[in-house]
Amino acid sequence: LAWSPRSRPLCALAGVGKSSLVHLLCQNQVLGNPSWTVGCSVDVRIHDYKEGTPEEKTYYIELWDVGGSVGSATSVKSTRAVFYNLLNGIILVHDLTNKKSSQNLYRWSLEALNRDVAPTGVLVTNGDYDREQFADNQIPLLVIGTKLDQIPETKRNEVLTRTAFLAEDFNAEEINLDCTNPRYLAAGSSNAVKLSRFFDKASHLNYAL
Repeated sequence: LAWSPRSRPLCALAGVGKSSLVHLLCQNQVLGNPSWTVGCSVDVRIHDYKEGTPEEKTYYIELWDVGGSVGSATSVKSTRAVFYNLLNGIILVHDLTNKKSSQNLYRWSLEALNRDVAPTGVLVTNGDYDREQFADNQIPLLVIGTKLDQIPETKRNEVLTRTAFLAEDFNAEEINLDCTNPRYLAAGSSNAVKLSRFFDKASHLNYAL
């Protein structure tokens, strides 16, 4: 097994379900009693890079669940920036029932990718987001919407249409799921394929380094 020393941070506001998502990704189990993340928690997932090909290689992938404190103190954001130094993949997580959490993904992307710039605490919305600012970004991104189960069937099309532009803005694939139901990431499902592609890109970047 190849140890991958680099991380895949999950960035989002507190309460969107990052801890439940990480537990599902790494343990393939529902997290029974999720709690607030303080600082950063780390879990490990085994990933078969380019599975089924001559290039197949097994990696341990570290998933760093970075606490999403909404505090504006510069010290809080500076502390978070420490976790962005050795990364080769970013999962941006938002709560499908909370429009503000999807808007905040623009700020999180700027904070993580532009980590050499002192954080400002300014809330960035899609209207202020300049796609060209990170046109040369080589770090793969994945957008995951959580709490799909909490949206009434009659409202789902409306909500998913509203959030669909996120994937385009971030040049990333999008997964929407219910973290209390492992079937959303079942082997062979479209979500599982997207997830595997993302981890392949992140593993390739690490392998190239």
